[in-house]
This record gives sequence, C-alpha cells and structure tokens, in this order.
Amino acid sequence: MPVRPKNPGYLPIGYKLMFTFMIFIIIPVLVIGYVSHAMYQDSIRKQTTSNIQGTLLQIKDNIEYKLEDVTRVSGMLYYDYSLATQLRSYREGWESFERTTKYIMPKLNIALNATGMNLWMSIFLENDTLPEVYNGSFDNENPDALERSYGLYHLKRIEDKPWYLSFPVENYGHTMQWKQVERDGDFDRISLLRRMVDSFDPVRLKEIGFMRLSVRISELFQSADYHKIGEGSVITILDEKDTVMYQSGVLSSELLHQNESESHYLTIEENLNNPSWKLVAYIPTNIMEKDSLKVRMFVIAVCFLCLVVFTFAGVFISRYFSIRINKFVSVLNAFREGDLHKRISYRGKDEFSQIATALNEMGENIGDLIKEVYLTQLQKKEAELETLQSQINPHFLYNTLSSINRLAKFGETEKVQQTVLELAKFYRLTLNEGRTMIPVPTEIEQANAYLEIQKIKYGDRMEVMFDVDPDIWPYETMKLVLQPFIENVMKHAWCADRIHIRIVGQRDGDDILFRIIDDGIGMKQERIDQIFDFEGHVNAGYGIRNVDQRIKLQYGAGYGVSIYSKLGIGTSVQIRIPARRRK
Repeated sequence: MPVRPKNPGYLPIGYKLMFTFMIFIIIPVLVIGYVSHAMYQDSIRKQTTSNIQGTLLQIKDNIEYKLEDVTRVSGMLYYDYSLATQLRSYREGWESFERTTKYIMPKLNIALNATGMNLWMSIFLENDTLPEVYNGSFDNENPDALERSYGLYHLKRIEDKPWYLSFPVENYGHTMQWKQVERDGDFDRISLLRRMVDSFDPVRLKEIGFMRLSVRISELFQSADYHKIGEGSVITILDEKDTVMYQSGVLSSELLHQNESESHYLTIEENLNNPSWKLVAYIPTNIMEKDSLKVRMFVIAVCFLCLVVFTFAGVFISRYFSIRINKFVSVLNAFREGDLHKRISYRGKDEFSQIATALNEMGENIGDLIKEVYLTQLQKKEAELETLQSQINPHFLYNTLSSINRLAKFGETEKVQQTVLELAKFYRLTLNEGRTMIPVPTEIEQANAYLEIQKIKYGDRMEVMFDVDPDIWPYETMKLVLQPFIENVMKHAWCADRIHIRIVGQRDGDDILFRIIDDGIGMKQERIDQIFDFEGHVNAGYGIRNVDQRIKLQYGAGYGVSIYSKLGIGTSVQIRIPARRRK
C-alpha cells in the first residue's frame, strides 16, 4: 500500500501532545515530594511496627505460658493412670468413701496447688458409686467464691448440657476446649474443658469423667496491657469466631468504623498457637505522623495548586480531543451494531484525518467482505443439507424393494400389492413438492407408512404405539427424521421373535422432542460412541449420523440426536429440534 504524502500544513499529533505535557512539567516535582513523604512515613511505620511486634510477642508468650500452665494441671489428671484405676472401680460403701477421701481428693489438691493461678476445678465422674464432694450450689455456682477449690460431681449432672453434648470426639492427649459455660460469662471467666479417659486401651478410649478448670479472664490475659504499647492504643484478644474475649484500652469511634477510616490506625496481629486465638493491637497512626506534618502540608499545598492548573488545562485539552474522538467512537459503535454505511466527515491536516479516511475505507471493505462470506456460507450449507437429505431415499428404497422381492418370490401377491401402495404413499409424503421442512403430522404419517410396510412383513411379531401430544401439530420439522431410526430398530434390535416400539412426540419448553423407544437387545456405550465418531468409524451408524448432521446443519449444534441404551433392556433415541410454527 503506497505511503500517503504529507500535506504542507501537516502538524503531527506528537508535537501537540508535547506542548501539552510541557505544561505539566511540575508533576515530577510533586511525585518526588510524595514519594519522599511516603518513604519517610513508611520508615517510621516499619520501626514502630517492629517495636510493637516485639512487645506483642512478649505478651503472647506470657499468655501462652498461662494457658499451658492450666493445660498442664489438666494433664496431671488426664495422664494419671493410677487415678484412672481408682475412678473405674465400682465398689460401694465404706471402700468407695475411703478411696475418695484418701486417694482421689489428694490427687485433686496436688494438681490444683501445682499452679500459682486461682483456678476452680469441677470434676464430673461417670462412676456414680463415688460420693459427690462440693461447696456451694451446683445450679447457682459462684466461681469467684470457690477459687483454688474443687468439686466432685456425678457426670449425669451435665449429660444434657449443650456444651457437653457438643464436645468434640476424643483424640487421645489432644482433645480439649476453651469455652465459657454455665455462669462463666456472668463472672468474666473462661473454662478449660477436657475429658478424663481410661487409657488402658488407647484405641478404644472409655470416658470415665469430665473436668472443667475455670479461671478469671483478667488473670489469664493480665499481660495484655495497652500501656505497654502507648496511649490511645487498644489490645484485644479474639476467639476462633473473631469475638472479643478481652480488651485493654478504649475503642474510639474511628476504630469502631475502621472500614471507613482504616488509615487512622495501624493493626498488628499475632496468632496464639493453642487455642486458635488472635492477639490484635490497634495503634493510632497520628503518633507516627507528628514529625511528617510539615512535609504533608507542603505536599497538600502543591497538590492543590496543581489541581487548579490541571483542571483548567484538562478541560481545554479534553474538549479539544473529545470532539474529534467522539466522531470515531460513534462510527465504530455503528459498525459494531451492523451499520457499515456510516462515514466520518473530518477536515484537518493531522493523524485524525488519516484515521477518518482509513476508517471509512475499512467500513466499506468489511461490508463487501461480510456480504461475500455470508453468501458463500449460505450456499455451502444449502448444498450440504441437500446432499445429506438425498442420501436417505436410496437407502430406504433399496431395503423396501428387497422386501418386495422376497414377498414376490414366495407368491405373496396381496402383500406385494399392499406394500407397493404403502411405498407409493411414503414417497408421495417424502417428495412433498421438494420442500425440506414439513408439518409434524406429515412426518408422523411418513413414519406410520413405513411401519405399515414393515407390518406386512412381520405381522403380529411387532407392536407399535404412537404417543404424540396434539400440541405439536401446528409446528414443522425436517422430513425423514423418524424413519431411519425405526428402520434401525427393525434391522438390529430384535431380541427374540417379538419387538415393541413406542414413538413419542412432545413439547419441551421451546423445543420439540421425538423419542423412538424399543425393548430390543440394546447396545454398548462403545457402539454409541462409534456411531457419533465422524472420522474413526465412517461406516458405523450411517443413517443415524446422517439425521444428526442434517439437524445440526439446519438448526445449529444445540440440537440433534442422542442415544441411551442398555444391553438386554432396549434403546431410547431422542431427537431434539426447535419448536417453529408452520408458515
């Protein structure tokens, strides 16, 4: 394509843009100022974050130590094999009381005194021969008044408690749960829940008791003090469901609406190992921003000045280019909507004039090309459809003439005459003045004409039932979509000396479904795959594949033939076409 010569007054758009960019030469200065300010703030933020993370790690270690201390107390009872031996002994009377006072209660005292924390321990025993030992009321407990004490209860007291029923399945040595139960919430406490099991057989663990160790939340999280981080900070401890269990510091209105003003607080998280709680610290960023206030004010002033300049310049430049670009957009939109006749009338001596000329020529060329391709594809489709349809008639005619020949050979004159009449009727309906599309009733009548020919041959050995919904009578279909499948049944589906065929026609939404169902020998899925394999098995299922291709050429890939079959039961062929009314 020859290069167009430049006009004497041609001014490239690059020069226009260059003059525009010169106006905004101050932008690099603003960028440098912003980057410097951001780097300064980022350095302060990183240093502060590092210091706070170190403090949070110390708080985390202290909390985990106290959690492990309570877990260790529960482990003293959990892993005590001799204690388990006493708890699974069911001897009553004086021996049971003596075992409780001289062996079990000392064990509980030892475990309770093994920590410096103020715990309240409740042990629920499955062995109801052991006496209950407790202070206060079980139903109206007051944990604060019972610290560094314990109670022995029977397990049946908590058998219907939701927190006991929902306790996880036992995994030896690992199953435990921190949870607020009973009146823990009223006294700001939390309990460690854990089973007591008979470890004689670790594979088949038997529950012999249940322990609950209650501790004050303030004592457990005593080290989580916001003063260690700084004024205005907040430290919270969240459980597995992100519910606040403990909080040190006051939540400000900004922190409560953090999604709206998230930049005002720095959030640092640390995960506790066991249980899966989170230690979250919120630090006001204004502590870090005091030193950078002057830089920020300078940047804001420069940005405001640039905003004023950019606004006026942007309006002018935008108006200058948008008028021209909108012309091209309107033409492109017209092309996208199929209107290839719209053209651009542009006067100028720059790139816009060249684009306008090229776009006009492109619209004209695309229109001619689309018209040429459309006509070519339409002719090809019509030729393929006509070829596929023409292959049906010789195939059926050959089979029918062979049947007539056999009848004539055996002297069945009346059957020969009747067969010829039905054959003539079939071809009268098939020719249909050369039309490809026929009414649904005509297609049903064609199929019935073919079946009448077959009934002459097979007699009472075949039974046929038509189940056609009258709602599909007003619609049209391609001709010869049913007969090839009925012929396939008569040729391949016989299982013994009788066969039943059911022909169904019905509406399915915006489609029409035909089904040809038989109770013949059926076929394997491998055989069905071969039928629809257009390249690997050309000769397999030629008639079926022919109908499927015709339907897809006429209506599209979403329509066609599908086969469902099972050996020894039968086959169901489904033909789907769109529901289109006759013209």
